[in-house]
Amino acid sequence: MPEIVSDGFALMLFGMGTVISFLTLLVFATRGMSALALRFAPEPSSSAASSAPAATAAPASPHAELSAEDARRLPLIIAAAIRQHRAIRQRREEHRA
Repeated sequence: MPEIVSDGFALMLFGMGTVISFLTLLVFATRGMSALALRFAPEPSSSAASSAPAATAAPASPHAELSAEDARRLPLIIAAAIRQHRAIRQRREEHRA
């Protein structure tokens, strides 16, 4: 019995070491990719940097950037997408039954 317990502890420690090694590798890989992304990302232009606070402000309406025609068609498009989703879901449920 003690041999089985010691083998169990050895296996547990090996598994925990494997997990910690993988997580450490993952952290370093993520940091490396972040450094590469920052290194090769384009520098923001001075005009974009000065207008950044205005760009991050929430618009008065979520549809403020839409043209009048697009704003008129948006509810129709959403309704059609919902109908299509429900029809697909209903067909899947009928197929399972």
